[in-house]
Amino acid sequence: MSRIGKLPVELPSGVEATIDGTKVIFKSGKNERVLETHGRVTIAEEDKTIKFGLKDDSRESRAYWGTYRALANNIVTGMTKGYEKKLEINGVGYRAAVNGKVLELNLGFSHPIKYDIPEDISIEVEKNVNVMIKGIDKQVVGQVAAEIRGFRPPEPYKGKGVKYADEHIVRKAGKTAK
Repeated sequence: MSRIGKLPVELPSGVEATIDGTKVIFKSGKNERVLETHGRVTIAEEDKTIKFGLKDDSRESRAYWGTYRALANNIVTGMTKGYEKKLEINGVGYRAAVNGKVLELNLGFSHPIKYDIPEDISIEVEKNVNVMIKGIDKQVVGQVAAEIRGFRPPEPYKGKGVKYADEHIVRKAGKTAK
């Protein structure tokens, strides 16, 4: 039995939700997000809350029940508070800069890496080495952070590369001379 699926999704002031068949449409100001459930769960709106229910008693249906409730809650949280990921760039000469809608990364290659910033995402760079990614969609923020980290993942000997701010790099011992 899903404990997450049982909880209703609270709609704070400023966020509206409408149910259109198997879709839930969330609106907040100019932002709009659609959650398509493909008819796998039942949806009901009551007193500024949205409740999800089981379609049948199968194992798959119970899994979707909690999943769609969590996705709806992530949409509401993104519209009210937003999501952010912090990256740190470590290494001599490694730096980042934002030019318009392009993030330029110098990560020790012979050329700078130009990363086009997606819509609904804002990227800020502090001190040329701290990159802050902000947005209202949790999945997109995480994907952008993973793509930027993927250009030069941190290596275990000196720790050079792009890492998450809360990530701990396990260091290895290098070669020793006799």
